[in-house]
Amino acid sequence: MKFSTRFSVFRAYLLFSVLLIAAGCNKSNPLVTDTPADYYPLKTGNYITYRMDSLKFTASGTTVTIFSYLAKEVVEDSITDNLGRASFRVVRYLNDTTGTGEWVPSIAFMVTPTSSGSIEVVENNLRFIKMVNPVQDGLFWKGNVYIDTKSDTSQVPYLDGWDYVYDSTGLPYNVLAGTIPEAVVVHEADEVTGLGDNTFIKTIFSEEVYGKKIGPIYRRFLYSVYQAPNADFPSGATIGYGLTFNMVDHN
Repeated sequence: MKFSTRFSVFRAYLLFSVLLIAAGCNKSNPLVTDTPADYYPLKTGNYITYRMDSLKFTASGTTVTIFSYLAKEVVEDSITDNLGRASFRVVRYLNDTTGTGEWVPSIAFMVTPTSSGSIEVVENNLRFIKMVNPVQDGLFWKGNVYIDTKSDTSQVPYLDGWDYVYDSTGLPYNVLAGTIPEAVVVHEADEVTGLGDNTFIKTIFSEEVYGKKIGPIYRRFLYSVYQAPNADFPSGATIGYGLTFNMVDHN
């Protein structure tokens, strides 16, 4: 009977020790992370200003030309999307790089924080899942799953199959505005394919960075298709485009 009592006490002590260890581990558990709302705050009147570089292939695709602007994205209104969800209307205004010209509206898009905590953006009738919950290194998702990339009428087949993945969560990130103390990088696409003789090369790259309590602080996208010289294009040709947004200011 004494042995049984001692064994029960020992078993209780062992169980208590395990619980303490588990509780201690939980306090520093790397799985306890932030949410997309921490990195994409939405409030009417908020704005972020970027240096925007627009890359275009000119002269029949033989020359790379970069057009630079200041781009200000302003959360202008709270609205409801076509699914009845609370959303926000964001307008992008463009100016010259000195900021002394007139701010001209360029495009409007919609941002929706969903009930699951994810962030969706609809731009040019394309619906992207920009962030999912929780914000944690290595977590990945199909960010372009709502976009038609496979039909014969698709205008954006190059968006097919992208795996978005979080990286460098909570680490500093440098932009033109300075060092952002906490940010998260979302790798979206990084692919180079083509023929072995380099007569055809397709490049797809996309990455976005979000600053904690700020929103998108950096974006870079490039899509290009290179065709080696032929009868129609003796110098070769490249089609596609690129965009880079680098934050210079926010409120």
